[in-house]
Amino acid sequence: MMYEVVKMLHSYWAYLVLLMLVIASVNALVKFFSGKEFHAIDFRISLFTLIVTHIQLLIGLVLYFTSPFGLQNISNNGMGGLDSFSRLLAVEHPFVGILAVAAITIGYSKHKKKLTSKPKFKMLAIFYTLGLILVLSRIPWSNWL
Repeated sequence: MMYEVVKMLHSYWAYLVLLMLVIASVNALVKFFSGKEFHAIDFRISLFTLIVTHIQLLIGLVLYFTSPFGLQNISNNGMGGLDSFSRLLAVEHPFVGILAVAAITIGYSKHKKKLTSKPKFKMLAIFYTLGLILVLSRIPWSNWL
């Protein structure tokens, strides 16, 4: 029962994560290349994106330890006993998700240390876009669509 609730939460929260990552990445890229000033709304977008991705990571970690497709699958079958889809769910998806959240966190932290708009947008554009690409690369599309 708990597994199903956490799985549903992780799946639906992912839509919010993707939406916010796209918005934050496009916002940073457009404003970096057009030379716009950094305003409070840009800070809020980057912060909200950081928050929703961290929440998704926490939900994902709970799912990893409660799901029969996460750590339990590795324990039961060993790494050599996983087919490609099982490996995606048990290894690649969680690992790359952690890397994506790390990239987003680094970008957020680095942008706060910059004093002017262009470097702020540069840090957000690089790290948030990298996070978006990583997330998109390891979504289990067959389960999700």
